[in-house]
Amino acid sequence: MEAQISKIAETIVASKRIVVFTGAGISTESGIPDFRGPQGLWTKVDPNDYTIDRFLSSEETRRRIWQHLREGGLMTDVRPNRAHYAVAELEKMGKLSSVITQNVDNLHQKAGNSPHLIYELHGNMQRIVCLQCHKRYPIDIAQKDVPSPEYVLSCESCHGILKPDVVFFGEMLPQTVLARATKEASTCDFLLVIGSTLFVYPAAYLPLYAKRAGAKIAIINLGETQQDDIADVRIEAPAGEAMSRIIEKVKEKI
Repeated sequence: MEAQISKIAETIVASKRIVVFTGAGISTESGIPDFRGPQGLWTKVDPNDYTIDRFLSSEETRRRIWQHLREGGLMTDVRPNRAHYAVAELEKMGKLSSVITQNVDNLHQKAGNSPHLIYELHGNMQRIVCLQCHKRYPIDIAQKDVPSPEYVLSCESCHGILKPDVVFFGEMLPQTVLARATKEASTCDFLLVIGSTLFVYPAAYLPLYAKRAGAKIAIINLGETQQDDIADVRIEAPAGEAMSRIIEKVKEKI
């Protein structure tokens, strides 16, 4: 592992355009479960509730989702971990072109990365959006002045359906964000994957675009990924441990 850490650090020092691509595995050390693991989100809630068709057609489904979120799924108290701070440190060093994330937890922003460098492929749980007039609200309105646990939120302006500003099953990814992320991946010289199995498409195409354009690829993940075969370096370790050691090594080499 020491040799792999040194190799990634050397690549960071030598690279001009570094893109970090993050998935659920970077946030598990902050206490956020992944989706498909033994203790993942889909063991606690019905994933069918998070299809856009059911959400739109069933008030009962919307009631269940908002109740679940109020009971602890809002992510407002979650704090970044060592891996998030390490990614923010890359920006401070002037080595980071962008962060492309599959996560909706806002932890890269909390750790100190500039919002304009973050491409959120699946949205952000700290926002609520009206599906009719597109007005946006902060997530904390979900907990304010709620008359009962069964209360279903609606837009104060047009009384339209409110939804967490994240991508549900059956929805397209935000196309402007995806296009910009694709450009970032296709023009970088080093793409560092942290905590993603690279299983969910179209997001998982991005490392392939980077590789096709000649970029070096490194993957840090506990468990196999769908693209281990394209990685120039592969580290099987917790994200926080690996990234902290990589940053230390980078500082030694700069």
